Amino acid sequence: MKTYNCSSTYISTLKLLIACFLLVFTFNYATCKYGTKDTAPIPAEVKNFRVTYFDNKAQYVNPRLSQQLTDRLRQKVISTTRLIQTNADDAHYDIGGVITQYFVTTTGISGTQASTNRLNVGVHLVFKNTLDPKGNVESDVTKTFDFASSLSLSQAEVQLNEEIVRNIVDEIFNKIFSNW
Repeated sequence: MKTYNCSSTYISTLKLLIACFLLVFTFNYATCKYGTKDTAPIPAEVKNFRVTYFDNKAQYVNPRLSQQLTDRLRQKVISTTRLIQTNADDAHYDIGGVITQYFVTTTGISGTQASTNRLNVGVHLVFKNTLDPKGNVESDVTKTFDFASSLSLSQAEVQLNEEIVRNIVDEIFNKIFSNW
């Protein structure tokens, strides 16, 4: 009569099954969850907003920037929230501010020549929540934009204009509506 030693085959198969089970268990339950909350919930009683003109009080004045920031911020609030625009003084959210900085600095030097310049743009934001004054915000938003020193400021403004307006508006919007 022949006897077979199945214990080593049995143990190998059992180890393989346990390893597969642990692998499946690990991948099913060991996940990394990441999420962002872009906008904080706007209270139901808040129905409207007003964006007042962003005055330009910077030492150097870009004549188009004030109107572009004001218009683009209005558009962003309209397209991203359920709020209705109003021009009334009693708007639930009253958004305004002042352009406080607009100047150029040299950031890179190659040999004896400047190679990179930086346009610094700053806005002082004033946000008033007329329904809940605890929600009022006053904050400074500053962004920098690099450009080649071979460009004049007016040439750089043409190239950077869209990026400047988009970044400043996004920063203002996030300060008001995001729950970071």
